[in-house]
Amino acid sequence: MVDRVTACLFVKPPVPGRAKTRLAAAIGPAAASALAEAFLRDTWSLLCGIPWIRPVLVLEELVELPGLVADEVWPQGDGDLGRRLERTLRRALRESSMAFALGSDSPGLPVGLLGQARGALLTADAVLGPASDGGFYLLGMRACPFGVFEGISWSCATTCEETRERLRARGLRVAFIGQWFDVDHHEDLDRLAAALVRGTIHAPATRGQLHELGLLPGRTWTGAKGSSQRQ
Repeated sequence: MVDRVTACLFVKPPVPGRAKTRLAAAIGPAAASALAEAFLRDTWSLLCGIPWIRPVLVLEELVELPGLVADEVWPQGDGDLGRRLERTLRRALRESSMAFALGSDSPGLPVGLLGQARGALLTADAVLGPASDGGFYLLGMRACPFGVFEGISWSCATTCEETRERLRARGLRVAFIGQWFDVDHHEDLDRLAAALVRGTIHAPATRGQLHELGLLPGRTWTGAKGSSQRQ
């Protein structure tokens, strides 16, 4: 029987000016940070509701997140994303045979994709969930060699492919699961809102925040400069 997968949720403080900065360019820092907090709450709730997952909050800074209950909170530590991923995954794999690393930028992520990732790791050493922008929304591993992520170009259209090639170069068998999307830009937010309205994904905190901001389809939102925009 497979033991629980340690799922490490990487989190930035959801504060204006630091959270979802690319999205903030379109909707303003306050709205972007409010959505970042909602994304976090929905993703954390998802992970905590899966019996075979051991959820861990991995914080960029050890800040208090009111109302968010976590049994385990780890610091990301210093270095680029590659060093932080390696540090966290190696720690997780000391206690579990499988570990996931993911962010909170995909609220409503289907549980089935997480199940696919766990299933893939029964035969592969690593699994990637490719994002539609060329990055990845999930990285799962059964082994994490030292320095495996050095030199990867992060947050660009080649990140997922570079990561796959780096893993393969270190002798790891790599599997892929279905593609999903991160919410980084206004068009991603439109896609998310449409999926919530259709009921194809479940993210209640995000839906509530989008409703409050007037960012669900068919509603009008007054932006940071006071201009009304029809979504």
